[in-house]
Amino acid sequence: MKKIVLLTLLLISFFGTGCNEQTHFISDASERAEVEKDFQTKQAALPAGNLFAVFNEPMTLAEREALTFLYAYNPVGDIADYSGEFYLKNIRSSFEVREEMPWGKSIPENVFRHFVLPIRVNNENMDESRMVFYEELKDRVRGLSLYDAVLEVNHWCHEKVIYTPSDARTSSPLASVKTAYGRCGEESVFTVAALRSVGIPARQVYTPRWAHTDDNHAWVEAWVDGKWYFMGACEPEPVLNLAWFNDPASRGMLMHTKVFGHYNGPEERVLLTDCSTEINVTDNYAPTAKAIIAVVDKDDKPVNEADVEFKIYNYAEFYTVTRKITDTEGKCFLTAGKGDMLVWATKDGMFGFGKVSFGEDNNVKIVLDKKPGDLVSLSPDIVPPIGKTATVTVTEEQKKENAERLRREDEIRNNYVSTFYTEEKAKALAKELNLDATQTVKILVGSRGNWKTLETFLSNTKEEER
Repeated sequence: MKKIVLLTLLLISFFGTGCNEQTHFISDASERAEVEKDFQTKQAALPAGNLFAVFNEPMTLAEREALTFLYAYNPVGDIADYSGEFYLKNIRSSFEVREEMPWGKSIPENVFRHFVLPIRVNNENMDESRMVFYEELKDRVRGLSLYDAVLEVNHWCHEKVIYTPSDARTSSPLASVKTAYGRCGEESVFTVAALRSVGIPARQVYTPRWAHTDDNHAWVEAWVDGKWYFMGACEPEPVLNLAWFNDPASRGMLMHTKVFGHYNGPEERVLLTDCSTEINVTDNYAPTAKAIIAVVDKDDKPVNEADVEFKIYNYAEFYTVTRKITDTEGKCFLTAGKGDMLVWATKDGMFGFGKVSFGEDNNVKIVLDKKPGDLVSLSPDIVPPIGKTATVTVTEEQKKENAERLRREDEIRNNYVSTFYTEEKAKALAKELNLDATQTVKILVGSRGNWKTLETFLSNTKEEER
């Protein structure tokens, strides 16, 4: 009898422990503590509105820690604008995908946390694209290697969206699918969202300004088996690390990405904010060198907490591509492509500037000896990096197969675009509903894939209420 009682107690203890023991989303205790501290700071800053009510809902330990991570580093606007249920739904989708996709278990915790879980990519409106895209993509990628899955997702993206200049507002991933176009910043947001929807770590890479020509560019990096590869968003090639910008990127001076949360990875940290970590990924594309900037006053004493701007000459101006703050020794540093930048330092109404040639100047001193109103001049020779030619190998068979795929994808996308309102169709509706033809054409043709919503509104609303 005693043996039976003892066995029963052991079984109760075993199953009780098994049921209560849950896996942490953040396994490192010190990292959990930092996230919890930042979460409490965010919570204290938003005492009104019951914005954290979702934490009263039942959820697993991993879900709770993931939700805490998102809320800790979400911009205040995102906490106010989106419901807790929205975030929890995305978290559960990400966890489900990690279990279902063959590469899910191979992705390191830190990489998954910063490059799969976050919903926001840049400054777009967030939506439910993660769940929508997963349903479309899961069967296309399930049997592929992680490398081939990245290529396949980009082909799917090309079926949906093609490059077209747009306005300054960054459209959401689902909005880009509706319109079937986007500028590079929108294409890359869309492609990152698509990759993350199937559990592939991805990030948007941005060069604020080229050094050798005007303009900027954005594209995508995807993590495959321990290495980051790049590609043009919605511009599929037969292999990764191949895009039209291989050569331009090799002449780039700064390429960076903003990582959600406080990220401790191997890349150089450029800037840390309450919400994100800006990292330097220029090494992935171009030969680089590090330069240390020392800021001093007129008496040659170090100036701490000086604002230091690194500027690239582009569009006939010196454009600030990143900022640093000097330490207690009056120093800061940057790793960049081997070309020239202008360094501009300021503090307490005084400023100074000078040229830094990365690869030649290891140390540059900037003296804060000027003030607004002083007459100063600068006549520097600004030289961009030399660059190099890409050496990616692609066979003729791969090129031919990829070209055929691109043709078919264009056909799929164009078939969808053909369903949009034409000028003639818009004029016919205007005539039928007694609307101003010019205005109706502008609205309906410009709405692209959103035409049905507008057509329904115009058709079902009384004339005096339109």
